[in-house]
Formats: sequence, structure tokens, C-alpha cells
Amino acid sequence: MYSKLKAYTILTKHRLSLLVVFSAVVSYITVSENPDWKIALYLSIGGFLITAASNGFNQIIEKHLDALMERTKERPLPLGILSNTEALIFSLSITAIGLFFLYLCSMLSAIIGFVSLLLYVLAYTPLKQKTPWSVFVGAFPGALPTLIGAVTGQAYQGSIEFLSWLLFVIQFIWQFPHFWTLAWFNAEDYKRAGFYLLPNRKKDNSAVFLIFMYSCFLAGSALLPYLFHYIGWMSALVIAIASLTLIIQAYIFLKAPSDTMAKKLFKVCIIYLPVIQLTIMTRI
Repeated sequence: MYSKLKAYTILTKHRLSLLVVFSAVVSYITVSENPDWKIALYLSIGGFLITAASNGFNQIIEKHLDALMERTKERPLPLGILSNTEALIFSLSITAIGLFFLYLCSMLSAIIGFVSLLLYVLAYTPLKQKTPWSVFVGAFPGALPTLIGAVTGQAYQGSIEFLSWLLFVIQFIWQFPHFWTLAWFNAEDYKRAGFYLLPNRKKDNSAVFLIFMYSCFLAGSALLPYLFHYIGWMSALVIAIASLTLIIQAYIFLKAPSDTMAKKLFKVCIIYLPVIQLTIMTRI
């Protein structure tokens, strides 16, 4: 058992929330001509709280399912450290605060943030037990923080630069190899809760092939900023090396699918995204 303070921290899934904030802030800096660090702070706070609130609502809805899985059974709600009411009040409160900080960035940033929360809680969460297509639906709120950062960076420029959409596309496609590898080595655990998140609801050759194909799509999408002349050859070279590493690991998994190889590819995906985003941000 642990303290209520730690319980609220776990409810936010703070590591995941910080990764989301990272994507939003890097996107903001990438597209903004003159980044304002005060706005970057508002974006960080707002993005973190909206993501944390989404995770909180998700855990309230799936409390009985989390209790069935090894990886989630010690979350604060299944253990009874937090009640549904406490978690709900907390999640609603940080939603309001998060939207306020995103509104300080721009009205559109707040709107997209709210849409992202609704998609995650009201669409992705209930679909996880019904169809593998839930991963496709969940990829939208997973990638929208990048668009929030880009919109914030261009809120006063009158238009959204095409680069903003390219950043969104990269993070959108990244969701598939990232989440399907996670679903692969947690398949039995997810099955206990009735979650079927792999493409064909099971660990088969078609799932492995799709993970490999989407890794290739991701590698291709990461080079789009170079093809559209937003970055130089040095950035393209770094992206190419990172992408080759990703494809090689995905190919190894394709040829010898196992939980061990899935975990290795999952780790490569985790490192790959921030490397690509930071490289694009340099625009060299």
C-alpha cells in the first residue's frame, strides 16, 4: 500500500503525461518563429494536466478491468486507496485547470485539448473491449498534443503551417508500432480484461507483419519534413540513421517474433520519437 499523494501521482500516469508534454513543447518550438517561454510553460502545464485527467477518467471507467490485470492491479482505484469520487473530483479539477492554461496559449489550443480528452475517454476507452480498431481511434488523441503545440506556435500567424500537419502525421503513425508491440508482450494480461488490441485480436503472423509495415511507414513519414524542405541534409541524415535502426529491429521481430523481441522494438520506438522530434526542431 502507498500514500494518497502517491496514489494521485499514479492516477496521472505522470511518465506518459510528461512524454506527451515533451511532444507538444518540441512541436511548439519547431513551428514558432519566436518561442515565448512563458507560453511554453503554459503549454507544459495545460498539456500535462489534460493528459493526466484523461488517464484519471480512463482508470475510473476501467477500475474493475484494471483489477484483473497484473500490470494494473496495483493502481490506486483497484486497491481502494482512492475512491471513484476522489478520483473523479481530482480529474475534473485538473481538466478545468489544464484547459485554462491551454486557453492562455490560444482558444484553439484549448479546444483541441478538450477534443483530445473526449476522444480518449469516450471513444478509445470503451472501444478497447470491442474492436482492434480502438488503436486507430486512440492514435488521434495520442497525436493531437503535437498539433496543440504547433497551433500554439502559430496562433497569431493567421494559418497553420504544413509542417504542423507533418509532425502530427509522424506521431500518429508512431502510435501503431509502439502500441502493437506493447499489446504483443502484454497480450495474455489484456486478454484477462477482454482487451483485444492486436490487429487480429491475437499474436499471429499478420500482426507481426503489420508492425513491420507500420515501422516502415513511420520511417518514411519521418523524412517528409526533408522532402518538403523544412530541414536540411544533416537532420535528414540523423533521421535516416534512426529510421534504419527502427526498421532493422522491426525486421528482426518479423523474422523471430517473441515477447523479448517485442520489448526491444518497443524500447526502440520509445527512443525513436523524441530523437526524430528534436532533430526536426533543429532544422539543420
